[in-house]
Amino acid sequence: MWQSSPPGSIYDYIKVASFSIGPDGLVDQWSRRAADLFGLTAEQVRGKDPVEAFLPAELRLRGHRKVAEILDGKEWTGLVPFRAPGGRRAHGLAEIYVMPSEARDGRQAALCIVVDVRALRRIESDLASSQAIFGQSPFGFLLFGTDLTVQRANRRFAAVFGGEAEQHRGRTVHDYLPRAEAEHLDAALRRVLESGESVTDLQVSGTVPGGGGERRHWSVNLYRVHGGSGRPIGVAGVGTDVTRRQIAAREAASARRNLALLNEAGARIGNSLDLETTARELLDVAVPGFCDLASVDLYQALLTGEEAPPGQFGPAHESYGGGSADLRRVAFASAVSDAPLAASTGGTPPVALGEVHRYPFNSACATALRTAAVRALPEGEGGLVQSALAVPMVAHDTVVGLVQFARAKGSEPFGERDRALAVELAARAAVCIDNARLYRREHERALILQRSLLPPGDPEAAGLDIACRYLPGTTATEVGGDWFDVIELPGHRTALVVGDVMGRGLRAAVAMGELRTAVRTLALLDLEPAEVLSALDEIARGLGGPGTRAQVRRSGAAGPDAAERSADLAEVYLATCVYAVYDPVTRRCTFANAGHLPPVLVEPGEEALLLDVPPGMPLGVGGEPFEEVEVELPEGALLALYTDGLVESRDHPLDEGLHAFRAALGDPGRALEDVCDHVLTTLDTRHGEDDIALLMARIQGLPADAVGDWRLPREPRSVGRARELARAQLDSWGLEALVDTVELLVSELVTNALRYGEGEIRLRLLRDRTLVCEVWDAGLVQPRRRRARDTDEGGRGLQLVGLLSAGWGSRRTPRGKTVWFELGLPDGTGPAEPTVEQLLSMF
Repeated sequence: MWQSSPPGSIYDYIKVASFSIGPDGLVDQWSRRAADLFGLTAEQVRGKDPVEAFLPAELRLRGHRKVAEILDGKEWTGLVPFRAPGGRRAHGLAEIYVMPSEARDGRQAALCIVVDVRALRRIESDLASSQAIFGQSPFGFLLFGTDLTVQRANRRFAAVFGGEAEQHRGRTVHDYLPRAEAEHLDAALRRVLESGESVTDLQVSGTVPGGGGERRHWSVNLYRVHGGSGRPIGVAGVGTDVTRRQIAAREAASARRNLALLNEAGARIGNSLDLETTARELLDVAVPGFCDLASVDLYQALLTGEEAPPGQFGPAHESYGGGSADLRRVAFASAVSDAPLAASTGGTPPVALGEVHRYPFNSACATALRTAAVRALPEGEGGLVQSALAVPMVAHDTVVGLVQFARAKGSEPFGERDRALAVELAARAAVCIDNARLYRREHERALILQRSLLPPGDPEAAGLDIACRYLPGTTATEVGGDWFDVIELPGHRTALVVGDVMGRGLRAAVAMGELRTAVRTLALLDLEPAEVLSALDEIARGLGGPGTRAQVRRSGAAGPDAAERSADLAEVYLATCVYAVYDPVTRRCTFANAGHLPPVLVEPGEEALLLDVPPGMPLGVGGEPFEEVEVELPEGALLALYTDGLVESRDHPLDEGLHAFRAALGDPGRALEDVCDHVLTTLDTRHGEDDIALLMARIQGLPADAVGDWRLPREPRSVGRARELARAQLDSWGLEALVDTVELLVSELVTNALRYGEGEIRLRLLRDRTLVCEVWDAGLVQPRRRRARDTDEGGRGLQLVGLLSAGWGSRRTPRGKTVWFELGLPDGTGPAEPTVEQLLSMF
């Protein structure tokens, strides 16, 4: 169809039809639109009476009369019902305008213009709907032409942007929106006009006249508008003010972000019991998720472990930092700059990481610490920070430090929700830091207790070169119950002990101390290794608390709660232990094991091997006897006792750890201290999962010329023979200063063996760091020291031995007993002689 008018003409919608009636009253011409309207072609209608063809039967008489009048030259217009061909009833209503015309021969004819009334009704309805949308819609409505200028705007749009609706005709989106938003909307309009694809929920923002500069948000829907012929005539746009919805959505998103941040804080803060690490974990959560820059200051007293309560302020004088206690910058994080935070917030000088500093008394930070309340920090002139908060870290009503959160210029300033979130983040970190402080204090106390129970300095023993190491677990773990000990026994023998209380913490350290004390006490009784472990087993079963198993059973506790309390009371500490007794004269060592790892022996020129010592049950289990194994150790051999922390780890099985330990001992010829260092550096002992105790001894043995050993018959003259042998041995050793004392005491012990003992008598002198004299016999009766009465002629021999010797005692042997005394070697000043009062006290 050819047309010169713009798209959207009214004739695209009305569809006007026409036909003509000749002088004979029959249809002469029939248009195509008439064919579309009536459903008949020109061939079907031309030459027929229109009244007979279209009108119902009851209207035909009137129709003939009207046609006659028209052919007489009268005009007529009206509504005429018509029917389809072959139909009996009208199915349409046409508005016909009939105009008289003149045929070629001059006779009267008629031209008929027909409009379908139904099309007119649709147009009226559409116009009414359009008017309702534009005039009554609560949303802003715009109709853009093909040139993207406003063709029509409704009153709601005009009420928002000012003026009358007609005044907006011819404007573009650039007249309403900022440049970036206008270009965004203009591109969307062109895309809709070209493609015909609608756009929904297009978000645009801007300001409106008289709105005080407040930014508004709209959701715009765009769709292309077509004319009656189907051609695009423009784009319609409907805008809805969603400013409140945007604010609500932003607040909801902020709430979700805050909840997610708190959830992340709960998961990431406090995973370490180290104060500085906990502070860094706080900043890892806060930057950049909550702020752009942040720092953490903790009280110096808290970091150094002092007992002074954190957060205390002294007099406001210059020597005390203007009223603020010392703080240390322990953590700093920034997403925008590496500059110190204080340099950006103004009012305070910059503080470097790790620096100890104080805030001025009247500063916002000092006020926050003093009042335990959040304070807003002033902006620094020309700095990059536009909003900053000083948040005290409060745990259990105690201020432990200060967190500063800052947002750079361009970010949203802190609001009330942000302040509450900042307080919550600081509080969570403060509780974790305070827990770490309390834990560290308990850990240090337990460690002090544990170290105080270990042998002081470098232990010494006759016939042994000893080196030892103790490594506690890292600060991230609790203190353990590992211990070792070197105990001197009579006859220059030595007890070597290594043990491990199962469990961790202060109670395990206390249990370790009790077991170590018990081991020392039992060792001084000179019991056999198996007997020592049996007694320790009984002691371990009674370490659980105020009630043992038997006491709990006697208490008659019943019920689940009572059972739980009973289990607490009857807690048994399990421990493993190796107890070894070494005799330097025979170079024999007797081992007994209570569930501990086997000792390692390295003989000269041989590979390290695990000694086959029956492990037995751990201490505290009870019910099983312990076995002893006696091993002869060659000169220069290396013996190693250790705890499981040295060889056991989560990273590898125990067998691999034992193999690596034996390989590290492959060169025992080096100095013993160097061997210990080599073992600790070679093995993976840095995991810190458990304490490590390592006790190493190199076998030396007493030389033959340092031992005097004689057997005496059971007869009175053996007393004099014993004095002679002792005098000769001391002279050969150059110990003439001790001859008189030794002769006297040897006479007393040999005399007692003859009088109260049985079987053959054996005399032995041992020289090492002290002089030891032993008298052996087959009698089982142990000597007992008593105070003689004034009228007694005897009974003062053991008193004399106790007075003149550095120590004396007796012990059982497999074939009887041994009575011994010990004397210190002369140091050039001569032995201390007993006073008259001491000698008279025996009588």
